[in-house]
Amino acid sequence: MNETKLQSLLACQRRYYASGATLSYASRMHGLKLLKDAIEHHEKDLAAGNTVILKPSAYAPASSEILKNAAQHLTPVTLELGGKSPCIVERSAKLGLAARRIVFGKFLNCGQTCVAPDYILCDEHIRDTLADAIRREIIRQFGANPLHSPDYGKIINQKHFDRILGLINREKLFCGGEYNEKELRIAPTVLKDATFHDAAMQEEIFGPVLPILTFRSLEEAINAIESRPRPLALYLFSEDTHAQRQVLSRCRFGGGCINDTVIHFATSAMPFGGVGESGMGCYHGKDGFLEFSHTRSIVDKKTWMDLPIRYQPYHRPKESLLRMFLK
Repeated sequence: MNETKLQSLLACQRRYYASGATLSYASRMHGLKLLKDAIEHHEKDLAAGNTVILKPSAYAPASSEILKNAAQHLTPVTLELGGKSPCIVERSAKLGLAARRIVFGKFLNCGQTCVAPDYILCDEHIRDTLADAIRREIIRQFGANPLHSPDYGKIINQKHFDRILGLINREKLFCGGEYNEKELRIAPTVLKDATFHDAAMQEEIFGPVLPILTFRSLEEAINAIESRPRPLALYLFSEDTHAQRQVLSRCRFGGGCINDTVIHFATSAMPFGGVGESGMGCYHGKDGFLEFSHTRSIVDKKTWMDLPIRYQPYHRPKESLLRMFLK
Protein backbone atom coordinates (compact mmCIF):
# COMPACT_ATOMS: atom_id res chain seq x y z
CA MET A 1 0.00 0.00 0.00
CA ASN A 2 1.51 3.33 -1.06
CA GLU A 3 1.51 6.60 0.84
CA THR A 4 -1.47 8.02 -1.04
CA LYS A 5 -3.69 5.02 -0.30
CA LEU A 6 -2.68 4.96 3.36
CA GLN A 7 -3.44 8.66 3.80
CA SER A 8 -6.76 8.16 2.02
CA LEU A 9 -7.69 5.37 4.44
CA LEU A 10 -6.70 7.47 7.46
CA ALA A 11 -8.70 10.45 6.17
CA CYS A 12 -11.72 8.19 5.64
CA GLN A 13 -11.43 6.90 9.21
CA ARG A 14 -11.24 10.45 10.58
CA ARG A 15 -14.30 11.60 8.63
CA TYR A 16 -16.22 8.53 9.76
CA TYR A 17 -15.56 9.06 13.47
CA ALA A 18 -16.10 12.81 13.23
CA SER A 19 -19.55 12.20 11.74
CA GLY A 20 -20.70 10.37 14.87
CA ALA A 21 -21.81 7.40 12.78
CA THR A 22 -21.86 3.99 14.41
CA LEU A 23 -21.64 0.51 12.95
CA SER A 24 -21.83 -2.99 14.34
CA TYR A 25 -18.99 -4.36 16.46
CA ALA A 26 -17.97 -6.69 13.61
CA SER A 27 -17.81 -3.81 11.13
CA ARG A 28 -15.69 -1.71 13.49
CA MET A 29 -13.31 -4.61 14.06
CA HIS A 30 -13.02 -5.09 10.29
CA GLY A 31 -12.19 -1.42 9.86
CA LEU A 32 -9.55 -1.55 12.58
CA LYS A 33 -8.02 -4.63 10.99
CA LEU A 34 -7.78 -2.91 7.60
CA LEU A 35 -6.10 0.08 9.19
CA LYS A 36 -3.74 -2.15 11.17
CA ASP A 37 -2.78 -4.18 8.09
CA ALA A 38 -2.24 -1.02 6.06
CA ILE A 39 0.11 0.47 8.63
CA GLU A 40 1.99 -2.82 9.03
CA HIS A 41 2.57 -3.13 5.30
CA HIS A 42 3.44 0.53 4.98
CA GLU A 43 5.89 0.55 7.89
CA LYS A 44 7.77 -2.73 7.80
CA ASP A 45 10.25 -1.37 10.30
CA LEU A 46 7.70 -0.23 12.89
CA ALA A 47 9.86 0.57 15.89
CA ALA A 48 9.19 -0.61 19.41
CA GLY A 49 8.47 2.39 21.59
CA ASN A 50 6.35 4.44 19.19
CA THR A 51 3.45 5.75 21.25
CA VAL A 52 -0.20 5.49 20.31
CA ILE A 53 -2.96 7.49 21.97
CA LEU A 54 -6.52 6.49 21.23
CA LYS A 55 -9.96 7.63 22.27
CA PRO A 56 -12.31 4.77 21.32
CA SER A 57 -15.94 5.41 20.56
CA ALA A 58 -18.73 5.15 23.09
CA TYR A 59 -18.62 1.43 22.37
CA ALA A 60 -15.33 0.46 24.00
CA PRO A 61 -14.85 -3.26 23.15
CA ALA A 62 -12.35 -2.10 20.53
CA SER A 63 -9.99 -1.15 23.36
CA SER A 64 -8.91 -4.73 24.03
CA GLU A 65 -8.27 -5.25 20.31
CA ILE A 66 -6.15 -2.09 20.19
CA LEU A 67 -4.08 -3.23 23.17
CA LYS A 68 -3.60 -6.71 21.71
CA ASN A 69 -2.33 -5.37 18.40
CA ALA A 70 -0.11 -2.76 20.06
CA ALA A 71 1.43 -5.43 22.30
CA GLN A 72 2.66 -7.35 19.25
CA HIS A 73 4.95 -4.41 18.48
CA LEU A 74 5.71 -3.45 22.12
CA THR A 75 4.03 -0.12 21.37
CA PRO A 76 2.91 1.90 24.43
CA VAL A 77 -0.75 2.84 24.34
CA THR A 78 -2.46 5.64 26.22
CA LEU A 79 -6.18 4.99 26.52
CA GLU A 80 -8.63 7.67 27.61
CA LEU A 81 -11.94 5.86 28.07
CA GLY A 82 -14.82 7.02 30.22
CA GLY A 83 -17.28 5.62 32.70
CA LYS A 84 -19.89 6.81 35.16
CA SER A 85 -18.31 9.82 36.86
CA PRO A 86 -20.04 10.48 40.20
CA CYS A 87 -20.78 13.88 41.70
CA ILE A 88 -20.95 13.70 45.48
CA VAL A 89 -22.82 16.49 47.25
CA GLU A 90 -22.20 16.41 50.99
CA ARG A 91 -24.53 18.19 53.40
CA SER A 92 -22.04 21.00 54.15
CA ALA A 93 -21.93 22.05 50.47
CA LYS A 94 -23.10 25.47 49.32
CA LEU A 95 -26.07 24.13 47.40
CA GLY A 96 -26.82 27.15 45.22
CA LEU A 97 -23.28 27.32 43.89
CA ALA A 98 -23.06 23.54 43.65
CA ALA A 99 -26.22 23.44 41.52
CA ARG A 100 -24.88 26.13 39.19
CA ARG A 101 -21.58 24.37 38.62
CA ILE A 102 -23.19 20.93 38.27
CA VAL A 103 -25.62 22.22 35.63
CA PHE A 104 -22.74 23.82 33.75
CA GLY A 105 -20.60 20.68 33.80
CA LYS A 106 -23.39 18.18 33.16
CA PHE A 107 -25.13 19.91 30.25
CA LEU A 108 -22.03 21.27 28.54
CA ASN A 109 -22.31 20.06 24.92
CA CYS A 110 -25.63 18.50 25.88
CA GLY A 111 -23.91 16.12 28.30
CA GLN A 112 -21.68 14.66 25.59
CA THR A 113 -18.29 15.01 27.26
CA CYS A 114 -16.28 12.16 28.74
CA VAL A 115 -15.84 14.05 32.05
CA ALA A 116 -19.46 15.15 32.52
CA PRO A 117 -20.94 14.35 35.95
CA ASP A 118 -22.83 11.15 35.17
CA TYR A 119 -24.97 11.12 38.28
CA ILE A 120 -25.38 12.88 41.63
CA LEU A 121 -24.89 11.07 44.90
CA CYS A 122 -26.08 13.41 47.64
CA ASP A 123 -26.95 13.33 51.32
CA GLU A 124 -30.59 12.32 51.67
CA HIS A 125 -31.32 15.34 53.89
CA ILE A 126 -30.46 17.86 51.15
CA ARG A 127 -31.81 16.06 48.08
CA ASP A 128 -35.01 18.05 47.64
CA THR A 129 -33.27 21.39 48.19
CA LEU A 130 -30.53 20.45 45.73
CA ALA A 131 -33.00 19.20 43.11
CA ASP A 132 -34.97 22.46 43.32
CA ALA A 133 -31.75 24.46 42.97
CA ILE A 134 -30.73 22.44 39.91
CA ARG A 135 -34.11 23.04 38.26
CA ARG A 136 -33.76 26.79 38.86
CA GLU A 137 -30.24 26.75 37.41
CA ILE A 138 -31.36 24.94 34.27
CA ILE A 139 -33.92 27.70 33.67
CA ARG A 140 -31.36 30.37 34.50
CA GLN A 141 -28.74 29.01 32.10
CA PHE A 142 -30.92 27.70 29.25
CA GLY A 143 -34.27 29.42 29.66
CA ALA A 144 -37.72 28.07 30.36
CA ASN A 145 -37.60 26.10 27.09
CA PRO A 146 -34.03 24.82 26.60
CA LEU A 147 -34.94 23.22 23.26
CA HIS A 148 -35.19 26.76 21.84
CA SER A 149 -31.97 28.00 23.45
CA PRO A 150 -29.16 28.92 21.00
CA ASP A 151 -26.67 28.00 23.74
CA TYR A 152 -27.90 24.43 24.08
CA GLY A 153 -26.59 21.64 21.88
CA LYS A 154 -28.03 18.57 20.21
CA ILE A 155 -27.34 14.84 20.28
CA ILE A 156 -24.70 13.65 17.82
CA ASN A 157 -26.88 11.17 15.90
CA GLN A 158 -30.18 9.30 15.83
CA LYS A 159 -28.81 6.16 17.44
CA HIS A 160 -27.61 7.99 20.54
CA PHE A 161 -30.77 10.10 20.60
CA ASP A 162 -32.87 6.92 20.83
CA ARG A 163 -30.48 5.36 23.36
CA ILE A 164 -30.64 8.38 25.70
CA LEU A 165 -34.44 8.59 25.53
CA GLY A 166 -34.51 4.93 26.55
CA LEU A 167 -32.67 5.82 29.78
CA ILE A 168 -35.36 8.26 30.96
CA ASN A 169 -37.73 6.70 33.47
CA ARG A 170 -40.84 8.87 33.21
CA GLU A 171 -42.03 7.73 36.64
CA LYS A 172 -38.93 9.31 38.21
CA LEU A 173 -38.88 12.44 36.06
CA PHE A 174 -38.33 15.58 38.15
CA CYS A 175 -37.84 18.10 35.37
CA GLY A 176 -37.10 18.16 31.66
CA GLY A 177 -37.74 15.14 29.48
CA GLU A 178 -38.95 17.15 26.47
CA TYR A 179 -37.34 16.40 23.12
CA ASN A 180 -37.37 17.30 19.43
CA GLU A 181 -36.57 14.26 17.31
CA LYS A 182 -36.26 16.24 14.08
CA GLU A 183 -33.47 18.37 15.56
CA LEU A 184 -32.09 15.56 17.80
CA ARG A 185 -32.47 17.71 20.90
CA ILE A 186 -33.29 16.50 24.42
CA ALA A 187 -33.94 19.01 27.19
CA PRO A 188 -31.85 18.89 30.38
CA THR A 189 -33.49 16.09 32.34
CA VAL A 190 -33.29 15.34 36.06
CA LEU A 191 -34.42 12.02 37.54
CA LYS A 192 -35.26 11.97 41.23
CA ASP A 193 -35.55 8.86 43.45
CA ALA A 194 -33.06 7.12 41.15
CA THR A 195 -31.31 3.91 42.24
CA PHE A 196 -28.34 1.92 41.01
CA HIS A 197 -30.81 -0.53 39.45
CA ASP A 198 -32.27 2.01 37.02
CA ALA A 199 -31.52 1.81 33.29
CA ALA A 200 -29.71 5.16 33.47
CA MET A 201 -27.26 3.65 35.97
CA GLN A 202 -26.29 0.63 33.87
CA GLU A 203 -24.11 2.50 31.35
CA GLU A 204 -22.35 5.80 30.82
CA ILE A 205 -25.17 8.22 30.00
CA PHE A 206 -23.20 10.59 27.74
CA GLY A 207 -26.23 12.82 27.36
CA PRO A 208 -28.42 15.38 29.17
CA VAL A 209 -29.92 13.02 31.75
CA LEU A 210 -28.96 13.51 35.41
CA PRO A 211 -30.08 10.90 37.97
CA ILE A 212 -30.05 11.93 41.64
CA LEU A 213 -29.27 9.17 44.13
CA THR A 214 -28.93 9.57 47.89
CA PHE A 215 -26.81 8.26 50.75
CA ARG A 216 -27.31 8.20 54.50
CA SER A 217 -23.62 8.58 55.35
CA LEU A 218 -20.46 9.51 53.49
CA GLU A 219 -19.15 6.02 54.26
CA GLU A 220 -22.08 4.57 52.32
CA ALA A 221 -21.33 6.85 49.36
CA ILE A 222 -17.64 5.93 49.30
CA ASN A 223 -18.44 2.21 49.45
CA ALA A 224 -20.96 2.57 46.61
CA ILE A 225 -18.40 4.27 44.38
CA GLU A 226 -15.58 1.88 45.25
CA SER A 227 -17.74 -1.16 44.51
CA ARG A 228 -18.08 -0.04 40.89
CA PRO A 229 -15.65 0.41 37.98
CA ARG A 230 -13.11 3.21 38.38
CA PRO A 231 -14.54 6.44 36.91
CA LEU A 232 -12.65 8.85 34.68
CA ALA A 233 -13.66 11.75 36.94
CA LEU A 234 -15.11 12.37 40.39
CA TYR A 235 -16.56 15.58 41.77
CA LEU A 236 -17.15 16.47 45.42
CA PHE A 237 -19.07 19.43 46.76
CA SER A 238 -18.30 19.92 50.42
CA GLU A 239 -17.04 22.58 52.83
CA ASP A 240 -15.90 19.87 55.27
CA THR A 241 -12.15 19.29 54.92
CA HIS A 242 -12.40 15.95 56.72
CA ALA A 243 -15.00 14.76 54.19
CA GLN A 244 -12.77 15.96 51.36
CA ARG A 245 -9.81 13.99 52.71
CA GLN A 246 -11.97 10.89 53.15
CA VAL A 247 -13.13 10.90 49.55
CA LEU A 248 -9.75 11.73 48.03
CA SER A 249 -7.88 9.13 50.06
CA ARG A 250 -10.32 6.26 49.60
CA CYS A 251 -11.85 6.67 46.13
CA ARG A 252 -9.87 5.74 43.05
CA PHE A 253 -10.58 7.72 39.88
CA GLY A 254 -8.81 9.46 37.02
CA GLY A 255 -9.09 13.08 38.16
CA GLY A 256 -11.65 15.57 39.34
CA CYS A 257 -12.56 18.68 41.27
CA ILE A 258 -13.57 19.76 44.74
CA ASN A 259 -16.49 22.20 44.59
CA ASP A 260 -16.53 22.36 40.80
CA THR A 261 -16.91 20.17 37.71
CA VAL A 262 -14.96 19.45 34.49
CA ILE A 263 -12.49 22.37 34.76
CA HIS A 264 -9.61 20.02 35.66
CA PHE A 265 -9.81 18.86 32.06
CA ALA A 266 -9.29 22.39 30.72
CA THR A 267 -5.87 23.13 32.19
CA SER A 268 -2.62 22.09 30.55
CA ALA A 269 -0.85 22.43 33.90
CA MET A 270 -2.25 19.12 35.15
CA PRO A 271 -2.19 15.61 33.65
CA PHE A 272 -5.46 14.10 32.47
CA GLY A 273 -6.24 10.41 32.20
CA GLY A 274 -8.12 7.46 33.60
CA VAL A 275 -7.36 4.50 35.82
CA GLY A 276 -8.52 0.90 35.57
CA GLU A 277 -11.65 0.66 33.43
CA SER A 278 -11.52 4.40 32.62
CA GLY A 279 -8.15 4.27 30.90
CA MET A 280 -4.40 4.22 31.33
CA GLY A 281 -1.69 6.82 31.06
CA CYS A 282 -2.16 10.58 31.07
CA TYR A 283 -1.54 13.57 28.85
CA HIS A 284 -1.97 17.39 28.56
CA GLY A 285 0.84 19.90 28.71
CA LYS A 286 4.22 18.77 29.98
CA ASP A 287 2.77 15.44 31.13
CA GLY A 288 1.60 14.72 27.59
CA PHE A 289 5.10 15.43 26.30
CA LEU A 290 6.57 13.07 28.89
CA GLU A 291 3.92 10.43 28.19
CA PHE A 292 4.91 10.30 24.55
CA SER A 293 8.65 10.53 25.17
CA HIS A 294 11.32 8.11 26.28
CA THR A 295 13.54 9.44 29.04
CA ARG A 296 17.08 8.16 28.63
CA SER A 297 19.48 7.83 31.55
CA ILE A 298 23.06 8.67 30.57
CA VAL A 299 26.20 8.62 32.71
CA ASP A 300 29.10 10.65 31.31
CA LYS A 301 32.00 9.00 33.14
CA LYS A 302 35.26 10.90 33.32
CA THR A 303 38.53 9.23 32.42
CA TRP A 304 41.04 11.21 34.46
CA MET A 305 40.65 8.82 37.40
CA ASP A 306 39.59 5.17 37.74
CA LEU A 307 39.19 3.67 41.21
CA PRO A 308 40.25 0.02 41.25
CA ILE A 309 37.93 -0.83 44.12
CA ARG A 310 35.10 -2.09 41.86
CA TYR A 311 37.24 -4.56 39.98
CA GLN A 312 37.89 -8.16 40.96
CA PRO A 313 39.45 -9.89 42.73
CA TYR A 314 37.70 -8.79 45.91
CA HIS A 315 39.58 -9.09 49.17
CA ARG A 316 38.66 -7.98 52.66
CA PRO A 317 39.82 -4.33 52.43
CA LYS A 318 37.94 -3.87 49.14
CA GLU A 319 34.86 -5.53 50.58
CA SER A 320 34.89 -3.21 53.59
CA LEU A 321 35.18 -0.14 51.38
CA LEU A 322 32.40 -1.35 49.05
CA ARG A 323 30.07 -1.94 51.97
CA MET A 324 30.82 1.53 53.26
CA PHE A 325 30.04 3.16 49.89
CA LEU A 326 26.89 1.10 49.36
CA LYS A 327 25.28 1.97 52.69
